[in-house]
Amino acid sequence: MANPLYDVVIVGGGVAGAALLYSVAKFTDLKRVALLEKYNGVATVNSKATNNSQTIHCGDIETNYSLEKAINVQRTAQMIVRYACQLPPAARDRLIYSFPKMVLGIGPQECEFLRQRYEQFKPHFTGMQLLEKAQIADIEPKVIQVNGHDRLEEVVAIAVLGDYTAVNYGLLAQSFVEQAQSVTDKVVDLKLGSLVREIEPVGEHYRVVTPDGSLMARFVVVSAGGHSLLFAHRMGIGLEYSCLPVAGNFYFTPQVLNGKVYTVQNDKLPFAAIHGDPDITMPGKTRFGPTALPLPLLERDNMKTLVDYLEVLRLDRAVADVLWDLFKVRDIRNYIFKNMAFEVPLLNRRLFLQDARKIVPSLQLEDLEFAQGVGGIRPQLIDKTGRKLILGQAEIDPGSGIRFNITPSPGATTCLGNAEQDLLRIQQHLGCQFDRRWFESEQVAVPE
Repeated sequence: MANPLYDVVIVGGGVAGAALLYSVAKFTDLKRVALLEKYNGVATVNSKATNNSQTIHCGDIETNYSLEKAINVQRTAQMIVRYACQLPPAARDRLIYSFPKMVLGIGPQECEFLRQRYEQFKPHFTGMQLLEKAQIADIEPKVIQVNGHDRLEEVVAIAVLGDYTAVNYGLLAQSFVEQAQSVTDKVVDLKLGSLVREIEPVGEHYRVVTPDGSLMARFVVVSAGGHSLLFAHRMGIGLEYSCLPVAGNFYFTPQVLNGKVYTVQNDKLPFAAIHGDPDITMPGKTRFGPTALPLPLLERDNMKTLVDYLEVLRLDRAVADVLWDLFKVRDIRNYIFKNMAFEVPLLNRRLFLQDARKIVPSLQLEDLEFAQGVGGIRPQLIDKTGRKLILGQAEIDPGSGIRFNITPSPGATTCLGNAEQDLLRIQQHLGCQFDRRWFESEQVAVPE
C-alpha cells in the first residue's frame, strides 16, 4: 500500500512523542500508530540527557510554580516514576535516580519567602521539610561551610529527601518506544531518518509527506519543539503565536553537592534560576546552570534551523512590542546583558562563579569548567494577541484531528500527562477506547 493509513501519526521522537506512542499502544484500542523522527535515533535533541536539567520537576522546590501548578505537575511527574518502577530493577535504575533535593533561601527576604511557602505547600507535599542551617549542613556541607566556618548569611531550605528526583530523559524515550513495540496485537512503527516535509489535510484524514513517501493518518500529533509551531504556521494554524528560543549553558565542577540544590526564582525573570545537580552522565561531577541566552535557532548548534526560526518568528509590531516590554523591565534587561557576558571568553567563568557561589560559597575559579556541548534550547511562545510571553508548555489544537505540542520545561517531566491529554482529544475525535485507569492511579512509588 503506497499510503498506509494509521490511526495516529506522531511527528517528533523526543520524550513527549515517545510517551504518546507508548500510551496509544498500551492504553487504547487503536491498531496502527507510527512515530516519525528526522534523526537516526530518538531523543537526540532536547530530550538527550546532556541537553536538559535531568530533573523530575514536581513543583516542590521550583519557586516559580504556583500551588495549583505544582499540584498538577506533581501528579504527572509521579507518572514517570510509576512507569519506571514497573520495569525490572536494572532497567528502572538506568532511568530514574534518587538524590536529595532542596531550594535555598539566602538572606532574610528569601528565607521568609520560603518559610511562608513551606506552610502553604506542606499539606499537599507531605515529604517536604524546612531545614535550618545546621540541618542543611548535614546534607549539603559545602552549601554552608566556608574555610571551616559557617557562612554568615541567614539560610533556610525547603527539602525533599526521599524521592526519585532525577531522570535520563533520553533513555526514558527509548524505553517508551521499546515498550510500545512490545505490544504484539498492534502495528507500532518507528520511522527514523524520516524528515517530515509537509502535513496536509485530505478529506477527513491527513497526509504526512517524507522523502521516502507519504503516510495517511486519522489523527496527527506534532511534538517537535519549536518546529511544532513551524508546522502549524505552514498549515495556517496558530498564526497568533511567535517564538523566542532560549538556550541554556552549564558548567561542571568537581563533586561538591550530594543532591539537587535550587535557588529562589526571581519572579520578574521568565527563565530558570541557577541550580546545582549531580550529573547522571558524568559521575563525580556537579553541574551548575543554566545560563539563559536568546538564540535565533530552533535547535542548539544546528545553524540550518536559523532559516526555520526566521520563518516561525513572523516578526511584526506585536512581536516587537512583547520583546521591547520584556527588555524594559530592569531585572530582565540586566539579566540579558549578564548572560551575553557569560559568552565572552575570560569573563564568562568569573561572572558565573559569582552566581555559583550563592550555592557553594567556597568554589574557586579553577573549579569551574565550561560544559562543552551541554545544554539545549527552550522554545518559549509569544502570544501576539495577548502581547505576552507564555511560560512553560503550550498546545495548539484547532479541533480538526491535529495537535501541535510545544513543550519546554516542564514538558519532559509531564510527558505522560501530556500524552493523557492528547489521548483524550484523540478519543473525542476518533471515538476510540481509552483505558485511563493507569493515569488516574494515586499510587506513589518511592525509592527502595
